[in-house]
Amino acid sequence: MTYLDSIARRRVPRGVVDMVLALLVTAGMLAVPQQPPAGPALRDPDTWRLLLALGSGLALAVHRKWPLPALLTIAGAVAVLQACDYIPAPVGHAGTSIGVPWLGVAVAVWVTAVRSSRHVATVVITAVVPALAVAEALLEPGFRLANAVTVMILLVAAWALGRLSGARKALARDAVEKAAALEREQHANARAAVAQERARIARELHDVVAHHVSLMVVQTIAADRVQDRDAAKAHELHHLVEATGRAAVGELRRLLRVLRTDDEEEDGASSRQPPQPTLGEIPQLVESVRAAGLDIDFTCEGAPARLPAGSELVVYRVVQEALTNALKHAGRTRARLSLVWEREQCLTVRVCDEGRQPGGLVPKGAAVLNGAGHGLVGMRERIAAVGGSLYTGQRPGGGFCVHAVVPVPAETGGT
Repeated sequence: MTYLDSIARRRVPRGVVDMVLALLVTAGMLAVPQQPPAGPALRDPDTWRLLLALGSGLALAVHRKWPLPALLTIAGAVAVLQACDYIPAPVGHAGTSIGVPWLGVAVAVWVTAVRSSRHVATVVITAVVPALAVAEALLEPGFRLANAVTVMILLVAAWALGRLSGARKALARDAVEKAAALEREQHANARAAVAQERARIARELHDVVAHHVSLMVVQTIAADRVQDRDAAKAHELHHLVEATGRAAVGELRRLLRVLRTDDEEEDGASSRQPPQPTLGEIPQLVESVRAAGLDIDFTCEGAPARLPAGSELVVYRVVQEALTNALKHAGRTRARLSLVWEREQCLTVRVCDEGRQPGGLVPKGAAVLNGAGHGLVGMRERIAAVGGSLYTGQRPGGGFCVHAVVPVPAETGGT
């Protein structure tokens, strides 16, 4: 039963349905009806009957695209078949006999009522069906009223069933759309509730972290003041600062876990992130770029100063992005990287390449550098975040330069 149920739930392609209907109608029109015992004799099948049957089948095959013209084509073909005595009338001397051709017209009316708009369906029931009934009455003088009523009942019933089927399909479609909209709304409300709760928790954790940091500042000032008079007290205060700092870091980690998005959680982002790169890792970066194919001259001038961790990360990312872009766009060329510690409490970073050389293809290893991935816009945002400036542009002799200036805070300046 499970296999049969799965077959029943499968949707048959629309093209297959149209072709099956077309073949059935064509075969029915080609079938030789039985000669009536009374009335005019039926003509033997010939080329004209074959053409009319094939035309009706073709019209039904393309009915989905042109419903009303297809219906008129099928009805006209059946009327011609009856007028030329290829098929008997629905009502005649032998009684009522609705053959396959008229059933094909009824099928065409039914699918037109199902697939068409309300306007087309109204045209069918108010114009096409009465016209077919009148035509049938004119084709059979001996049974005008009987044929007209029979055709009218047959086609009106087909039209009514078609409109009923179309209405049920529309109701089912609306129910599915409403269920999908309701599910989307519930999902959005759930996400909004989660975001609101996260915001509330983040505000509470922010207050806790701010309290810890303020307490650390006060304890540090107190320890500095009693350092000379009471070393034991200063040592105790230093321990308190350390404990308070650890508590603040713990709260910060909790805050980051709360603010992490669902997408980051699905990607497997963990709270245990690797340490961020520093200035001390720039030589390793230079070696990896050299191995990828870029010839680099690296120099560092001036007295190094201690930069905040955020500024060191910015410098590393800018150098990484500049070298990656040079390797991507210039290929195997020469480049110069210089870090200059200025006396004006700033670090100047300069990366220049000589442009693409003849035959200097982009090496395949350029893809493994994993640069920042945001280009010049990302560099400017990073530099602006630490109060620095960035200048980029083409070199007069060819190539490209990236010139960044990162300020060094006065309290951490060089010695």
